[in-house]
Amino acid sequence: MINLITMNKISAYFKDSYQELVEKVTWPTWLQLQQSTAIVLVATVIITAMVWIMDFSTNQLLKLIYSLFK
Repeated sequence: MINLITMNKISAYFKDSYQELVEKVTWPTWLQLQQSTAIVLVATVIITAMVWIMDFSTNQLLKLIYSLFK
């Protein structure tokens, strides 16, 4: 069973967590959030393009190699 001391510890944990979120965390501004989102989207597109290029190149190379052994 959960005793009173454990319940007090759990309650204190949630109170401290809430206090930290409200008073100590620095939340980004709307502009910072938009800029960060744009950076992530651009990086995602670039990485996706790189993976597509590598996949396409490998596919073409393997087709060439397989065609030599027909």
